[in-house]
Amino acid sequence: MVRDDLRISIPSLFKCPISLDVMTSPVSLCTGVTYDRSSIQRWLDSGHNTCPATMQLLQTKEVVPNHTLKRLIKIWSDSVQTQSNSLTQLQARSLVAELKETCSEIDENSFAIVAKLTSFASESIQNRKFLAKISGFLGFLIEMFNKHLKKFYFAEKVIQLCCVVLEEDEDKQRLSNAIDKHEFQVSISIILQHGAPDSKIAAIRVLELLAIDLDSNILSELIKLIGANTKPNSVIESCLSCLISSAIHKRIRIKLVQLGAIQSLGGLLSASDISVLIVEKIMKILEMLTGCKEGRNAICENESCLNAIVKNLLKVSSRATEHGVTILWSLCCLFRESKAQAVVAKSNGLTKLLLLMQSNCSQAVRQMSSDMLKMFRVNSKSCLISYETKTTHIMPF
Repeated sequence: MVRDDLRISIPSLFKCPISLDVMTSPVSLCTGVTYDRSSIQRWLDSGHNTCPATMQLLQTKEVVPNHTLKRLIKIWSDSVQTQSNSLTQLQARSLVAELKETCSEIDENSFAIVAKLTSFASESIQNRKFLAKISGFLGFLIEMFNKHLKKFYFAEKVIQLCCVVLEEDEDKQRLSNAIDKHEFQVSISIILQHGAPDSKIAAIRVLELLAIDLDSNILSELIKLIGANTKPNSVIESCLSCLISSAIHKRIRIKLVQLGAIQSLGGLLSASDISVLIVEKIMKILEMLTGCKEGRNAICENESCLNAIVKNLLKVSSRATEHGVTILWSLCCLFRESKAQAVVAKSNGLTKLLLLMQSNCSQAVRQMSSDMLKMFRVNSKSCLISYETKTTHIMPF
């Protein structure tokens, strides 16, 4: 009954007599009958010299655009679009019930229901909260996502709807505890490998919202997306945000190092066309990785990564600067990593630290920069004197 209530009635005048679809470019023949341009062109190109609707012989095969009808179709289409996106809460609840009843057999109606619920959820926070409060709805979406992954396009739409609604769920932990995390992560990894960008972003966001303890397979897929310099940048930003959320656990930081995250992060940080937000997120993750011995060793062994950190100390953002200085301070001062000290000195890091001391940086950055300069003064007085006398007059910005 719900499907009948929501069915769109197309005025017969707007339908092409050949395709029976709504016309996008209506044109008229000399007989006065109007067709969609692509349909009548195929008819004429195939050698016919009659009007398909009347079977009259054509005096000419020229077609005339019907601008008035085209405007009427546009007005009708816009009104239908607005109406179709404006479900009531009662209709949305009925659609959820219908989807649950037909979940074993996915057909065109299932696609249409998911599309309508997605439109409903996108309209307002209130709608998203309404769907999130429907008992068992989010759990049902995840179950359906796992079950119908072979119908890939449908699974993509389901995970996108799940992401939109989950944003407003007030008890995400309950849902996280209820789902089969292994099965769910296997399904998510397939989306990360083969999905469209919007689907990948939605899948990654769901992982982050549910605070799932990511396994090696998912972590590996996230690292691959970063290392491949994936487009658009929003996919990479989502990957980095998810890794930041997960890396609060030491075991995850160790896994990331073992899976080659330092190489991927360093390579991306060295690229010239990345956004400020991506630089900030990479620096944040690298800062977190210095919190474990494995992370510090991997960064020190990767000279190009250290060079990229030094390169991005200035003129990116204050946040990137703070993360970068913290990384270098941890390696050079706190843990006295000789390899890191050598790379910083060789890559003009001392000059940048001096410039930071003269800039409008935070107190924390100023103090860490001072600590490193003092450390380098002790290790190599002549080196520091050279930098002091030549660069203290330079303003960095």
